[in-house]
Amino acid sequence: MKNLRTAVLCISTMFLYLSSSAQKNDKPPVTEPDYNKPRLFDNLPKTIPVNIVELNTLLSSEVGSKASIGLSAAANIKFDGDVVSSASKYGNSIKSVVVRSSNFNGAQLTISRTTSPEGVVSYVGRIISFQHGDLYELQNQNGQFVLVKKNYHELINE
Repeated sequence: MKNLRTAVLCISTMFLYLSSSAQKNDKPPVTEPDYNKPRLFDNLPKTIPVNIVELNTLLSSEVGSKASIGLSAAANIKFDGDVVSSASKYGNSIKSVVVRSSNFNGAQLTISRTTSPEGVVSYVGRIISFQHGDLYELQNQNGQFVLVKKNYHELINE
């Protein structure tokens, strides 16, 4: 009788073990990027040289002021907008400014300047709109700062 009871207990435990599922083998929910977002900067070139003087003028702007930076000298296209954020930290060794565009719908320009203790100055920045499929990223190419056009999904994971 004890052997029968032990056998039934083992068989029922085995059925419970086989029928239960603690974890599923489903793939994690990952959102596919939207490759069909409209392009905002189709009429602009792939690279746009940026003047350091314009960047420094922009970085000295105060919140609420108007800002403008040239995007295409040949076509006389400018990024115009209002300064919505301006920050300075660590004795002006880090300065940042955010400009909300008035002529490129939904786009924002973010520029930051860092100065190392040795006096080396570097810039980072982007022109980005989360509703569109393209953006510009500020890069240093052979000592010249240029805005380089990129696809949104190359930089941002959704």
